[in-house]
Amino acid sequence: MAGHSKWANIKHRKAASDKKRGKAWSKAAHAIIVAARLGGGDIRANSRLAMAVHDAKKVNMPADTIDRAIKRGTGELQGPETVELTYEGYGPGGVAMVIECLTDNRNRTAPDIKHIFEKFGGSFGAQGSVMHSFSRKGIIVVRKDKAPEEALFDMVVGAGAEDLTADDEFYTITTGPAEFEPVKKALEKAAIITESAQLEYVPHLRNAIDLETARELQKLLDALEDNNDVQNIFTNHEPPEAFLNELNQS
Repeated sequence: MAGHSKWANIKHRKAASDKKRGKAWSKAAHAIIVAARLGGGDIRANSRLAMAVHDAKKVNMPADTIDRAIKRGTGELQGPETVELTYEGYGPGGVAMVIECLTDNRNRTAPDIKHIFEKFGGSFGAQGSVMHSFSRKGIIVVRKDKAPEEALFDMVVGAGAEDLTADDEFYTITTGPAEFEPVKKALEKAAIITESAQLEYVPHLRNAIDLETARELQKLLDALEDNNDVQNIFTNHEPPEAFLNELNQS
């Protein structure tokens, strides 16, 4: 849920805190395995793998564990196949949600996600039920101390980016799916370190919700984030300022 807003900053810090949990290594390993399977085990030639390894190091995953995950992905080590799955649903207040998962057991994951929705006041949706409310975009986040804004804007737009926005801490670069890799490569060539870079589901419109609904929705989001298979959650809600202040203080 990256973007140019106070909400984005708070969610970014919250995500960094969540990665300290024990489940973070499992999530990071899944991401490395899939990245290596899709693009090979050479970090220099596989930017998705490079980002997955970068994220794994952020949560202090040991080098030998990272290496085993890469070898799992390339087939050098045996293990259950990890696959990508996407689920849709609605949270409290009718908030549209898209959940991306990486799992080695699809028969476990769907019932688990459905149970979480039902337990926390949401509804598990059929394929296509909410996807019409989102567009697939590349979202790249760069700390503001890594580059001057005007020079960065010229560079990324020249490489195909749609937009660059800024807040107090970060630049957020938005691209189309096809332009995501060229823009990342332009940043890499200029030695500009990214804070995060991934394809996301960005809502066409954000729907405002009240304080109590935001609190109930957060319970659902927390439960989903606690699931080992869940990698990313995208919503179309705009939380009230009072709730942002609560999150910022937690």
